[in-house]
Amino acid sequence: MREGGAELLNFSSNDYLGLANDPRIRAAALEAIEAYGVGAGASPLVTGHSRAHQEAEEAFARFVGLPRSLLFGSGYAANLGILATLADRHAEIFADKLNHACLNDGAILSRARFTRYPHLDMTALAARLEASTAAVRIVATDAVFSMDGDLAPLAEMAQLCSRHDAWLVVDDAHGVGVLGTHGRGSLDHWRLSGAARVIHMATLGKALGGYGAFVSGEAEVVERLMQRARTYMYSTALPPMAAAVAKRAVELLADDDALVVRLHQRIGEFRAACERHRIALKPSATAIQPLVVGSAARALEVSASLRAAGFLVPAIRPPTVPEGTSRLRISISAAHTRADVESLAAALARSLA
Repeated sequence: MREGGAELLNFSSNDYLGLANDPRIRAAALEAIEAYGVGAGASPLVTGHSRAHQEAEEAFARFVGLPRSLLFGSGYAANLGILATLADRHAEIFADKLNHACLNDGAILSRARFTRYPHLDMTALAARLEASTAAVRIVATDAVFSMDGDLAPLAEMAQLCSRHDAWLVVDDAHGVGVLGTHGRGSLDHWRLSGAARVIHMATLGKALGGYGAFVSGEAEVVERLMQRARTYMYSTALPPMAAAVAKRAVELLADDDALVVRLHQRIGEFRAACERHRIALKPSATAIQPLVVGSAARALEVSASLRAAGFLVPAIRPPTVPEGTSRLRISISAAHTRADVESLAAALARSLA
């Protein structure tokens, strides 16, 4: 990237597979513009839903192993739509304390009772589910937590939901393209593909290189979202170009997992280099590799030092993360080389000294 006249090696992007500028993705976008123009022109329930949207939804449902998928304008809109549609004042939504803001906002918008549990504490979640008398119970969680890179134990959560007649809503924004066979995501990683009472949301603007989001699940649930989710009904449909890009991205992954394999090679090489330099990263097997440094001032200082060395690694500070846990959120991509990640580790060691 170029910033302020300086050329910087980018370790801050969510483009985990390097697809955002992949020639095959660019070609799919250009072909779709030639066929459909740029904008969809209307809500999907008026005239905005095209063949490109339908083909993308069908391709993604096959990719993640769920009966049906629906395209939304963004992950934020998708999560608001899911929770506000499935829950009301007679429901209770249970949420991890480190969930993304859109899950929290969706829970508040739904008017359901909003119950939070300590991060990844399944004993606490089980106790809260046991005590609930709500007519509808929903457990909402990030699959990969965006500031820590750790994983929700989805298999255990699915068992709890089955035991307590609850729905499991999974935000897999940082899992699709990274986890599972051929990058199929967190449901595949935890062997939950095809599981009942699971609603899966995946964004298109991270590992898949485009823009928008898919929501997938049982056909009846997706139909209800299509008919009732206000963030779907009252928004202009995603541009057909973005739908075509999404379809092409999942086709590329389904055909060849080389990019996913390369990403995990880079992750392993970076962690090994940091270990050699005695840099204490948080545990993470994902593309998100956080280095907690403590104060906001210290995070800014290290980030500036890395910038001077040619690396773009922004400081993440409160209110995005709790006080005293300011960090560098290092994002690894399949587009990086081994030399890139090892050079960053060396620069980190110098900046932290």
